[in-house]
Amino acid sequence: MYMADDNGKEHNLQFAIENWWIGDLASFHSEEPSRLTIEAIENSIILQISKEDQLRLFVDYPKFNRIFRVFTENALVSYQRRVLQNISSTAEERYIDFMNRYPDFFNRISNVQIASFLGITPEFLSTIRKKLPRS
Repeated sequence: MYMADDNGKEHNLQFAIENWWIGDLASFHSEEPSRLTIEAIENSIILQISKEDQLRLFVDYPKFNRIFRVFTENALVSYQRRVLQNISSTAEERYIDFMNRYPDFFNRISNVQIASFLGITPEFLSTIRKKLPRS
């Protein structure tokens, strides 16, 4: 999920790996158009639900309410962690954490996407990668 700025530069906010959900929760709840783009970069199963249908599921199937709440809480924890990391860690530390946290995933996306997610340029990412020991 990313936002493109006025210059067309993409700012990656989130990746969804297997069995994850992704969506613009603010747009969904406000029922206003999203400023974000969600793009599948691999074969994916896409599910769509209206706000009205979601609310009906919550009433008719209380377990769905709990499942959705847990997914939403996990997303919030992830976002908080990411914000704290962005304001308190170096780009190298963020890259190392990304590699460690998603060892199989980081090889499946481009360096441009990784750099955008980390808030750095692809050139700076290349510099970081050259400094790190090969494993």
